[in-house]
Amino acid sequence: MAREPLINIILFALFPVTAGVAMVLDEPFIITLMTKAAILALAGVGLNIALGLGGLVSFGHAAFFGIGGYAMGVLASHAQSYTPIMETPILIEGTKSMLVIWGVAVVAAALAALLIGVLSLRTTGVYFIMITLAFGQMLYYFAISWPAYGGEDGLSIYIRNDFPGLNTLDPIQFFAIAFTVLAAVLFIAGRLAKAPFGLALSAARQNPERVETVGVAPFRLRLVAFIISGAVTGLAGALFADLNRFVSPTMFSWQTSGEIMIFVILGGVGRLFGPVAGAALFILLEHVLGGLSDFWHVYLGLLLLLVVLFARGGLIGTLAGKETAHD
Repeated sequence: MAREPLINIILFALFPVTAGVAMVLDEPFIITLMTKAAILALAGVGLNIALGLGGLVSFGHAAFFGIGGYAMGVLASHAQSYTPIMETPILIEGTKSMLVIWGVAVVAAALAALLIGVLSLRTTGVYFIMITLAFGQMLYYFAISWPAYGGEDGLSIYIRNDFPGLNTLDPIQFFAIAFTVLAAVLFIAGRLAKAPFGLALSAARQNPERVETVGVAPFRLRLVAFIISGAVTGLAGALFADLNRFVSPTMFSWQTSGEIMIFVILGGVGRLFGPVAGAALFILLEHVLGGLSDFWHVYLGLLLLLVVLFARGGLIGTLAGKETAHD
């Protein structure tokens, strides 16, 4: 077996194994850490579809992460207060159903990605980076000025949403939900990368002029990839808000966008399991170094600098002995 697939299998198996050992040792905090890592990895997988496949350096994916989070917050808050979201012209009530909340989060994030993509994909390079950042910051300040749902203080949810047949208050069962969603999205992302759409998107990243000469519009490819990317990141946002039972404007902040990009870079841009490795490493550093110093981000920055300068294939690329995902 090639080294990279074996590394991916070992890495992926570490999640349920670690959570299982933590359950046996009665360490719910460790299970929660693994759940958080799985959810953040999901957000990274979303960005990697745009960045790794399409070469779209988006610095505004927190917009979709926050939209997913607030979709959960709004629906769950109205469910816990037994007040409808809207009464006229149609009745819209809150809900505690995870499946419904996920559907709303995915659709809302996809629609936002469509709007942002149509406008921002007409630019390239640093202009694309800045316009995606601008959209994220616009939503951040909108959330701050939205007093109905907590404003800058955020919104606490005192219930845990429901999933059919499971007790979502049990840490190991909530982990199982997050891990299963991550596995499903990784499978879809892997098939997408090898499908004609993924191959055309990769070709458009490398040589858009040649792709255009064969009758394929690079803009449409990138827009579809951006929408899929936003939808996946929105789903991660809904799960993250459910895990914390809290949403706040910081989910929209540029720091959140930066962290999602860090997951991808640390693990390996363009590698299917890169965001999984990056998110796991990020959570490990946050837990270990964060307990030693409030300035642990300094060490994270140094590590990121070393990866960019000397290990451009990220953690997985380094272990597999490959410089990039396209060797």
